[in-house]
Amino acid sequence: MRSPPPPASQSVGGSGFGTPYGGQGNQATGGGQFAPTFGGFMNDQTAQMGFQLGKSAVTAGQDYMEQNLNRYVSISALKHYFNVTTSYVLRKLVLVLFPWRHKPWSRQQRPSTTGSQDQSSYSYYFLPPREDLNSPDMYIPVMAFVTYVLLSALLAGLRGSFHPEVMGTTFTYALFVVISEILILKLGTYLLAITNESQLLDLIAYSGYKFVGVIVTLVVSEIVNLGQGTGGWASWTVFMYTFLANAFFLLRSLKYVLLPDSSAPAGSGMAHTVARSQRNRRTQFLFLYAYFVQFLFMWVLSKQDSATGRAGKVKGVL
Repeated sequence: MRSPPPPASQSVGGSGFGTPYGGQGNQATGGGQFAPTFGGFMNDQTAQMGFQLGKSAVTAGQDYMEQNLNRYVSISALKHYFNVTTSYVLRKLVLVLFPWRHKPWSRQQRPSTTGSQDQSSYSYYFLPPREDLNSPDMYIPVMAFVTYVLLSALLAGLRGSFHPEVMGTTFTYALFVVISEILILKLGTYLLAITNESQLLDLIAYSGYKFVGVIVTLVVSEIVNLGQGTGGWASWTVFMYTFLANAFFLLRSLKYVLLPDSSAPAGSGMAHTVARSQRNRRTQFLFLYAYFVQFLFMWVLSKQDSATGRAGKVKGVL
């Protein structure tokens, strides 16, 4: 024997708790009256006013950020250094690691006409990195910096010395090196009377290419030494090669920044006259920076072992 089904139609109609999409019951009728009232309250004019207020707030925030950032660095100038392509990145990495036979090293310029047709003057500007292989960029230095931090954490994990502080301490350590180098460059530009903002940004961009050589040194040393860190003749051989390649790359590339060509066309970025004494001091600074400063920082960044890891070294240094 089966019991009869419950009276579903009476319970639904009496309680009034049917689906909100139904057209039966008092609650459904009330819901149908509530929706148009709510929609009428949020009319098109009110929505447009809200959108305009939101857009104005976002625009004001962007303007505020740009004004504060422009006090220290030009946003439009930074965009120039990130204007790269995949082809440029690959060819630039090859140039940084194998710069020996590359020619020419001078940057390409393009004239731009200002003024009317009758009285027009020509000014030159450097081509962006995607159009000139010799142009410095900040995409590769930034990506190499991040890759260095991640690679150090990965190597620490392979050696069995990974802990949550490795990435943070490695990032702090590398950032400390970068800031120290920027301060050295800032002091050098002040002593050498280099006041052009673009030249300072070029120096900062060039300072980040050493991370490429450091990454190659860490990877090759890890493979050759079977997880024992950097050490031994093989690691030193790789390190010396990447160091000399980076130094040669900097000597050739920074020549137009510190030793501008007086025979360059008027209005170009390299048409500056430098006194002989000032030129000698800039040559000495270029030599010291490319060899001694880069050797110190590259050696510090690439020195790792299997016992302590990068985090332990940072705690000992700081």
